Amino acid sequence: MENQSQFETFELQLTEQSKMFLKETGKWAYFLSILGFVFIGLIVIMALFLGTTLASLGGGLGGSSGVASGLITIVYLIMAALYFMPVYYLFKFGSNIKSAFADNDTERLTSSLEYLKSHYKFVGILVIVILSFYALVFVLAMVGGLASLF
Repeated sequence: MENQSQFETFELQLTEQSKMFLKETGKWAYFLSILGFVFIGLIVIMALFLGTTLASLGGGLGGSSGVASGLITIVYLIMAALYFMPVYYLFKFGSNIKSAFADNDTERLTSSLEYLKSHYKFVGILVIVILSFYALVFVLAMVGGLASLF
């Protein structure tokens, strides 16, 4: 015979206030995701137009301006691609949580919380990668500074 702790037999229930908080969170998440998609679109437009503008101005800047404009375009497109997934997860959370409460659907509520988990997981990993990149740049700058002394 297995002994189950009181915590294992506990069933979590949402109070009306918790439901209200989740509904409001869903509305804000949906709003922020729409803004995120708009800004991603602006980043893509900037990537395309900034790259072509720099390439057209490149005649007076020398031969490497075409490479620089292409590099800027690629960097902006990578930024837009990196921002897409967390914004998409936030959008799915916001839209699913609204419909979960409208239809009283537990599976959709679970799905929306899974999208929220994916959003935070992606953002957390992205922050770790960016901080690691900053640390690497800092170390390389220190090594370069020390090497310039000799």
